[in-house]
Amino acid sequence: MAEQQHARPAESDQPKPRGYDHAAGGWGSLKGISRIELKEKAGPGVAETLKRQNKPGGHMCTSCAYAKPANPHPFEFCENGAKATIWDLTSARCTPDFFAEHTVSELRGRDDYDLEMEGRLTHPLRYDPATDKYVETSWDEAFRAIAAKLNALDPKSTTFYASGKAGLEAAYLYALFARMYGHNNLPDSSNMCHETTSVGLKKVIGSPVGTCTLDDLGKCDAIFYFGQNVGTNSPRLLHPLKDAVERGCKIVVFNPLKERGLVEFVDPQDPLQMTIGKATRMNHMYFQVKPGGDIAALMGLCKRVVQLDAQSRAEGGPEVLDSQFIAQHTTGLDQFIRKLEETSWDEIEAGSGLRRADLEAAGDVYVEADKVMGIYGMGLTQHVHGSQSIGMLVNLLLLSGNIGREGAGVTPIRGHSNVQGQRTVGITEKTKLAPMEKYRALFDFDPPEEDGHTTVDFLQALLDGTNKGYIGLGGNLAKAVPDHERIHAAWGEMELTVHIATKLNKTHCMPGKSAWLLPCLVRAEEHMEAGGAQAVSMEDSFSHIYGSMGKRTPASEHLKSELAIITGLAKATLPAHPKWQWDEWTADYTRVRDLIARTYPDQFHDMDTRMWQPGGFYRGNAAHDRVWKTDSGLAEFTTPDVLNACGVGDAPGRYHLVTLRSNDQFNTTIYGHSDRLRGLEGSRMILLISPQEMERAGLKEGQVVTLVGDAGDDIRRAVPGLTVTPYDLPDGTLAGYFPELNPLVPLWYHDKLSKTPASKGVPVRIET
Repeated sequence: MAEQQHARPAESDQPKPRGYDHAAGGWGSLKGISRIELKEKAGPGVAETLKRQNKPGGHMCTSCAYAKPANPHPFEFCENGAKATIWDLTSARCTPDFFAEHTVSELRGRDDYDLEMEGRLTHPLRYDPATDKYVETSWDEAFRAIAAKLNALDPKSTTFYASGKAGLEAAYLYALFARMYGHNNLPDSSNMCHETTSVGLKKVIGSPVGTCTLDDLGKCDAIFYFGQNVGTNSPRLLHPLKDAVERGCKIVVFNPLKERGLVEFVDPQDPLQMTIGKATRMNHMYFQVKPGGDIAALMGLCKRVVQLDAQSRAEGGPEVLDSQFIAQHTTGLDQFIRKLEETSWDEIEAGSGLRRADLEAAGDVYVEADKVMGIYGMGLTQHVHGSQSIGMLVNLLLLSGNIGREGAGVTPIRGHSNVQGQRTVGITEKTKLAPMEKYRALFDFDPPEEDGHTTVDFLQALLDGTNKGYIGLGGNLAKAVPDHERIHAAWGEMELTVHIATKLNKTHCMPGKSAWLLPCLVRAEEHMEAGGAQAVSMEDSFSHIYGSMGKRTPASEHLKSELAIITGLAKATLPAHPKWQWDEWTADYTRVRDLIARTYPDQFHDMDTRMWQPGGFYRGNAAHDRVWKTDSGLAEFTTPDVLNACGVGDAPGRYHLVTLRSNDQFNTTIYGHSDRLRGLEGSRMILLISPQEMERAGLKEGQVVTLVGDAGDDIRRAVPGLTVTPYDLPDGTLAGYFPELNPLVPLWYHDKLSKTPASKGVPVRIET
């Protein structure tokens, strides 16, 4: 079966698309790790740290949110996980002496790679407007001054943002602090990537997270894989995918780019495959769907499944649809079937960029499989109609009862290591998802009743001048958000900015009128408090909870844990209360875990013991057990009203831009300038475009162009200085790097339900 949507004639005069001809994994991964280790000079202790990483009793990686198996490999880390740990454990130090030599205005002109290469922050710092420099301060002064500013502001004019790194204990207390202070403005990094999952899945199956566990990967017969680059963003998932393929599971991939991890893989832990063996081919079919075309592609798959069911019944054969499951557990099928009947194959081909024959062949794979998993990443969620894309994937799975049984279900692949867990324990702007009654009972206060800011709401309030204060629990938010020019101009107008951080980044160089840098420990370091060495916990994408114990000596004696910084701020800001035991919670994190267990007894009972068992503990998932916590009490078929998830359609001269991470990157952290798995090296200011589109547009390889936004408002958004680079992409598609191309995404251009920025299908034009 052809792996592309249409044949492309050979053109001898066209440039050859860039690419990587080798398998993911293999020696390339080991070389990539070694390169970063040599650059960071993390020291001999890094080997012992990596040996413990993601293992029972060890520390949990700060990179992706993949599972920590009960029976780990000898080396239970991937290339990017190793890079993240080495990056954390660098020998470089960013001391007060460095800041004495550089103004913040000067530092703002550097890129994030250069800023982070200065190393670990070592002392708490305050911004001095008179000299435009960060200067050393004490923890007591920082807590007192920040508290005074917070108490001078209306709580609802402040936002407490959380990246996905902090453990469950710190996240629980951060959410508690915000509500005791007086607001629900608790956006987190999920708002920027998988909030569409939290909203979209919740609407149709009643669960805001995926339904599968790691065991399901060992039992499925087919995997339909949408919009996720496993080789770069979650390489440890390649091992169970490889095992699945080798036992006969068929993987059908839909993604605009042909990413090497789902083409072929060499297991770095398999000596035979690393030396004389052959790479494992990872996909059964690979379709380069156009940006946002997943809705149409899924319509085609569903149309084929329903057609085969009708044919089989007419011939007296077995049913293809699981009618018993549908009758007992679902609603809305009849309306969806009518939509399938009304939608022509011509419309499906136009919306997806794929051929009918290929979609029918993929539908046949679905029908032939007994147990099917749907796996997806941000290629499905980061669209204006991303929620409808998720609904369509669920539709496909529901047709044959592929949710709520072993070897089947829906699985979003999350990036940050604990972003799902932070939502679980209260980091949410939605009051209906927060444990308000438990707060009242446990802590004797009335939490605020109004919903708070999503990240987009926070940014809009920033532009409106109504958001006055910001605390960031990790992250580099100003660089990660859309609409850079407008957002960056407003960022420094806030009365207060506070950053809990490990390294210097661009957001820190946009200080508010009162600004503070509070350096924290990394997860691999020892968290020593009054009660002794402390452990933290986190949740993976499969809803399992794990303990994590750091052993490395901290980078500086002046560092505090994220939890200790939160409790220090809370104690200084809030009035004394006998039930608000900030000192006791800091001294002994088990007290915080007891609070989590008392707040969520069904899921977290005995968590302090259970989190140490091999493989962690499963907190449960109602949809996994076919209990549907939806408005109807059933799993819901949904009927899309668009066939492409992009917010605007095709037009002459308009392209849809897909933003990407490189192989040397984790979110906004840039480890280097090698994108090995795409065959790209050096500058990140490149524009990927197919040779055919280059010819149509009259472009030459190496030509420098400007991308301008084409979303339809009156604001000019442009990124100049992009080098035209040939790459294998669908017609009408461009690609380039996040966050460099974020200025092209309007703040209002986001998923309709979740407000997740639509960064995987940005309408743009090319200016030469």
